[in-house]
Parts: sequence; structure tokens; C-alpha cells
Amino acid sequence: MPNVIEITDFNAPELDVYARLTEAQLLNRQDPKNAMFIAESPKVIHRALDFGCVPVSMLMERRHAEAQAQEVIARCGDIPVFTSELEVLTRITGFKLTRGVLCAMRRPPEPAAEDICRSARRVAVLENIMNPTNLGAIFRSAAALGVDAVLLTPACTDPLYRRCVRVSMGTVFQVPWAYIGEDVGDWPQAGLERLRSMGFRTAAMALSEDSVSIDDPGLMAEEKLAIVLGTEGDGLCERTVADCDYTVKIPMSHGVDSLNVAAAGAVAFWQLCR
Repeated sequence: MPNVIEITDFNAPELDVYARLTEAQLLNRQDPKNAMFIAESPKVIHRALDFGCVPVSMLMERRHAEAQAQEVIARCGDIPVFTSELEVLTRITGFKLTRGVLCAMRRPPEPAAEDICRSARRVAVLENIMNPTNLGAIFRSAAALGVDAVLLTPACTDPLYRRCVRVSMGTVFQVPWAYIGEDVGDWPQAGLERLRSMGFRTAAMALSEDSVSIDDPGLMAEEKLAIVLGTEGDGLCERTVADCDYTVKIPMSHGVDSLNVAAAGAVAFWQLCR
């Protein structure tokens, strides 16, 4: 049976995970076994549970505990379910709960890049992407358009940040992902060498004089391809572009020279993962 607790004390330590801990504190690199993340909305929580994530507690509007959240509460077992009115929850979390339900969960262990890429044909490699909204959108496109795995350089933002998880609609639990390197110095040279050792040819999404079109027959025929996307402002670093096997462009009209990285990723995935 769920352990439903009406919130009466804003300062209760049980609410720290929702009210006072930063994303970096939740990540808790010094004590990975106790690291956590926040999943928002019943759909996202269901996907995290399907993946095997362990729930710690829940926070929701009182009315949801007896309505839309009943099924996910039942799946979480005998954990604390903190409830209150929306206005109170907004004061605690600092934002309006658009879907009314949060769940604090233990972070799953992170796999090695080689493990998730062993049977992969198409992978996305994300270089230094820091915006959680863009990262979440890329994961959603990757799930929808057939990307087998996502690899992140060490400077990327955390895919389990609350906003990233929410924007991805929980697809961060459906598409395998791993960091390719532990230190910023592990990319690009060492990271690209690891990709080649796994049998991947690498395609840098960038504009240059020697770019090939995204529908190039040779590119599309590659047995194993890593699609490398760059950060929001500057795109891929010059060293990455120079060291990749292909430089790939998306043909555009009306003088537009670039797309948002999430939009570019969706186009690339649709074309190259068929």
C-alpha cells in the first residue's frame, strides 16, 4: 500500500531532493550508489520503471494521488508519497508542476560505450551539448527515428537532468547511452579512435567546402556509422571535423546556413538510419 503523507513542514529533510538539492548534488559523483534524479509525469516515471530504475519517493498534487497517478503509485510499492495542493508544491519546487507528479529515483549504473555499441549500426555522438532542452529533444528524435545508441562527450550535460528527462518524454530510458570518455581530454582524438576500434565510420555534421550531402550514396551505404553533432553555438570543433571520415551537410534554402542542433539531429537520423 502507498504511504501517502500530507506535507505540513516545508523544511522536512525528506523534501530536500525536490526543494533544496541542485542537479549537481543529485548526481553525487562522490557517492554514485546514492545518486538520484527526478522523473516528472506518470508516463516518464513508467518508462523509468520499465528500464529498472528504483523509486525513492514521490511528490504530487493531492488530487493526482487518487486519479491519474494511481497506477504508477501502485508500481512504486511502499515508498513515501508526499502530497499537497499545487500552490504549495510550486513553492517547494520553484516551478509549476505541469504534469503534477514527480518521482525521486536512484540513478542506474552507466554502461561502457563498447557495451551499448556492440550490435549497433547507427549511433549519435553528441559533442559538448549543454542545453538540457536540446539534449532531451535529440533523445526523443533518436528513439523515434531508429538510432541504436547515443554517446556523449564528457562536457555534455547529464541526460538525467530533470528538464532533459521531461523533454525527452522518458526516451532517455529507451535509447542506450553512455559517455565516451571520463575527462574532457578524452575527446576528440581518443574518442574517435574508440569509435573506429568498434568498427564505425564517423560523419561530422558541419558545413565546409568538402562536405557531402546527407543523401550521399556512399555515406548511406556505410555498415556502421557514427553521426557526430556539435554544440549549440559553435558547432563541432575544428579538430573533430578534421578527424572524421565524412563531413556532412543538410542542403538548405533561403540563405539559411544552419539549424538548431536538435532539428539537425532529427533530419540526420531520419535520412541516415533508414
